[in-house]
Amino acid sequence: MGIFDGRRIVLGVTGGIAAYKAVEVCRRLIDAGAHVSPILTKGAEKFIGRATFDALASEKVQTSLWEEEHPIPHTNLGQKADLILVCPATARLLSDYRTGRSADLLTATLLATRAPVIVCPAMHTEMWEQPSVQENIQELVKRGVEIVGPDQGRLAGGDDGAGRLSDPVSIVAAVEKVLNSGLNSKTQDFSGLQVLVSAGGTKEPICPVRYIGNRSSGKQGHAIALEAATRGASVVCVTTEPSRAPNHPNLQVVAVETADEMAKAVFSEAPKSDLVVMAAAVADFTPIIKSEKKIKKSEECLEIRLEPTVDILASLGSSHTGKQILVGFAAETNDLEKNAKKKLEAKGIDLIVANDVSAENTGFNYDTNAVTLFDLAGRKTEFPLADKRDIAQAILDAALKLKVNGHEEIGKK
Repeated sequence: MGIFDGRRIVLGVTGGIAAYKAVEVCRRLIDAGAHVSPILTKGAEKFIGRATFDALASEKVQTSLWEEEHPIPHTNLGQKADLILVCPATARLLSDYRTGRSADLLTATLLATRAPVIVCPAMHTEMWEQPSVQENIQELVKRGVEIVGPDQGRLAGGDDGAGRLSDPVSIVAAVEKVLNSGLNSKTQDFSGLQVLVSAGGTKEPICPVRYIGNRSSGKQGHAIALEAATRGASVVCVTTEPSRAPNHPNLQVVAVETADEMAKAVFSEAPKSDLVVMAAAVADFTPIIKSEKKIKKSEECLEIRLEPTVDILASLGSSHTGKQILVGFAAETNDLEKNAKKKLEAKGIDLIVANDVSAENTGFNYDTNAVTLFDLAGRKTEFPLADKRDIAQAILDAALKLKVNGHEEIGKK
């Protein structure tokens, strides 16, 4: 069963360059069981074809107050919706919605509903920072409209700044939060807990240009952070990929680059945390000497002397109490079970998540993963290939069971 089974969601798409991301949002909503009714403005059709949404959504695209099968499509859509999601939302949409201007089918539907509304702004930085736009946002928030984003990042025309549409994963998480608010106690089963998650691969500088790193994208760690936040936890995510980190009101992002920076951030937050999940791929070694200037290419061989970095997980394991749950990761290419169990015992942690990064569609940079959990009671639980958000849910389910019941319960179905 999907988390949105039986829920009717109106997906409004306006005329911004970020309209292409609404396709991914639509797919994720459908995959989670939602009935999606898409509305495209005339501007949106300039950026994305209606045939795409016709193929993906639960019903065909609607675009007009006058050319649809139902005589009053806006009231029909507005009254039946469990939630209306506008993704992306342009400055014009924000203005029309705030002032009650029924300019098209989408704004008419927004005015003809009592369902909760989520608006995901996306526009250039200069537009986003305009006082009139900010006033519109503030007024909509006062009226109970949920605003998701925008984020910092790359914009149209090669610019970079505030105004980028939030990641589809974050948007769908907001939908889940709003739909399930107060309706399902399990969705808030982490309420009151402090969770610390590390994500991404550290970068150890050789010089101002080059570094020693790894292939970790941070996707699995980010998925865990988002899942915990959605389920009510207060989350701190220490990540080397802050631009890719999810956006959620319960989630604080701490940006780091090196293993030393990550260690300082983690050691600062860990004592306050009920659950620590070290999903980051932390470098084992760092250059002893870091050149202050770019090292030029030459015909001679370059020798780089390395020294060990601090073992963050082992340091946490040596000092944590039974009240705190520590989860580590083991990215392996061979002898998965043997290496994972060895690391579990050596680090002094409660649970280890092992995955074979050489397997197809798993590990670094993929949206999917397949993992095996090992605990101190000697049990192992396998989770086959699935979306990293689903894997995150499984990891947190296991950690929470361990937190509540101890090692005797972990692994039980």
